[in-house]
Amino acid sequence: MDPLSRAPGPGRTDSQPRSLLRAAARALGACALAAVVSALAVDQSRAQSEAQTSEYRVKAAFLYKFGSYIEWPDGSFPRADSPLVIGVIGADALAEELAQIVAGRNVNGRPVSVRRLRAGDSLAGLQVLFIGREDGGRLAGILASVKGRPLLTVTESDQALELGSVINFVVVDDKVRFDVALVPADLGSLKISARLLAVARKVVKAS
Repeated sequence: MDPLSRAPGPGRTDSQPRSLLRAAARALGACALAAVVSALAVDQSRAQSEAQTSEYRVKAAFLYKFGSYIEWPDGSFPRADSPLVIGVIGADALAEELAQIVAGRNVNGRPVSVRRLRAGDSLAGLQVLFIGREDGGRLAGILASVKGRPLLTVTESDQALELGSVINFVVVDDKVRFDVALVPADLGSLKISARLLAVARKVVKAS
């Protein structure tokens, strides 16, 4: 039989090719939707990453500037030219930002050194310790271990001041702010400048 005789003629339909076309159209539509969803997810992830990087950058800048408004007790530095050492635990991205910010700069004539810490590392020799959210589960233990030391502790976790942190970052209306607790500062014989307290969101004067 001539193959052409099998082709659909007037009044005849070929449901299989049409169903295949509809299936292909649905598949292409699904692919297009998946591509759009994937693109939106990538954009959202990128936006969140950029926002987090910006937040870390601001917090790192604050950490550097805090040193200019804190007076440590005698004996806190081994020598007159010893660096101000800032330890960072649970926030590697912030540590990287901070290292870039302090490069070639000083605080009250002292060079600044950034030390990235891991669980169990010694905290000796630090003047500032930042404890990030990634180590939030160990926050209470870390703060308890440094209670009474001349160490400026800075955190970014809820209830951190109640646990003994001196300064805690908060984000309000997409802006990085900070609260200060005076009791743990007094226990460590740290003197905080009134100028720093004046720009804090909140100053807690009693435990």
